[in-house]
Amino acid sequence: MADNNKPVMTENESGKKVHEPLFHITKKAAIPWQKAWAVRIGSVVAALIVCALVTMLLVHKDPIKIYGTMLSGAFGTSRRIWNLLQGIAMLLCVSLAVTPAFKMRFWNIGGEGQVLIGGLATAACMILLGDKIPNALLIVVMLISSLAAGAIWGLIPAVFKAKWNTNETLFTLMMNYVATQLVAYFVNVWEVPKGSGKIGIINQATRAGWLPVIGKYDYLLNIIVVFVLTFVLYAYLKYSKHGYEIAVVGESENTARYIGINVKKVILRTMILSGAVCGLTGFLLVGSTNHTVTTTIAGGRGFTAIMVSWLAKFNPIFMILTSALLVILEKGAGEIATVYGLNKSFSDILTGIILFFIIGSEFFINYTINFRKAHKEGK
Repeated sequence: MADNNKPVMTENESGKKVHEPLFHITKKAAIPWQKAWAVRIGSVVAALIVCALVTMLLVHKDPIKIYGTMLSGAFGTSRRIWNLLQGIAMLLCVSLAVTPAFKMRFWNIGGEGQVLIGGLATAACMILLGDKIPNALLIVVMLISSLAAGAIWGLIPAVFKAKWNTNETLFTLMMNYVATQLVAYFVNVWEVPKGSGKIGIINQATRAGWLPVIGKYDYLLNIIVVFVLTFVLYAYLKYSKHGYEIAVVGESENTARYIGINVKKVILRTMILSGAVCGLTGFLLVGSTNHTVTTTIAGGRGFTAIMVSWLAKFNPIFMILTSALLVILEKGAGEIATVYGLNKSFSDILTGIILFFIIGSEFFINYTINFRKAHKEGK
């Protein structure tokens, strides 16, 4: 038998001898979802073991206590649980927004800017119309304005993509910066008090434009809205004609054109939807959660949503789980830094290790590594 560590010579179609690689990677056939999730759960367990080793080596802390602190940061009190659910809902809402575009293979990296524009439109209505129209009508105007603003912000790159085939990744990314500067400009225009560089709580005395609170739970309305939206979008993508067209365009634009689908129309329509749902997120953040607008109100969710959507394979139901995982890690990491007085970079290291393993698990779900087999000498 030949030594497996030595190059193996084989002949190609032309009879020329070539080196056979040590291994090659092949695409797997689809595996049952139960097995796929078992691989993902196994990757999380492996990540926790690695994190425990890193914790003992770098900071000499008991990893069990570290994990307990992470869980306490997310679930330690009822207030923390509600904050956790609010965080999951807002991240999930942005993830739902970008998913139709991603499924169409339109890489909408502009969720952050679309959320900001939706929040800006909401704040403008609260400031300019707060004492001029009834509160119920004001909330309706806020909602329509935020949806329209987000939709327009999503439509702009879609038009350029449909007409001139521009790079949507760069286009949507650059529009994030435009949206940030627009918000910064209007924050300076509306700042209270002058010179403070911030707006502060909008309509704090009258609460005009503040979304209603259900019972004693400040964030329950947001959670309900996003929960309903999750199942609506799932049905839209899986069972509607529009969802079918999105899937076909994502698989092959040429095939879509061949069977009579108007690809440009699908691109425009889908990005209007994507931007509008991002605008809805801005509406909920400004009207219900923060009651103000800043350049950081989106909180990086537009970028984190990319990972949420991708890990869930663009399935809105599974995105509930991936959103929850990322928000729990975020809350837990912050608690570690506070309780143990550690540099927040350490908690970010743990989060990064866990995410690395989770993302890496997708490789083993979708691909197989085939190692070179032993060859008899002379063959």
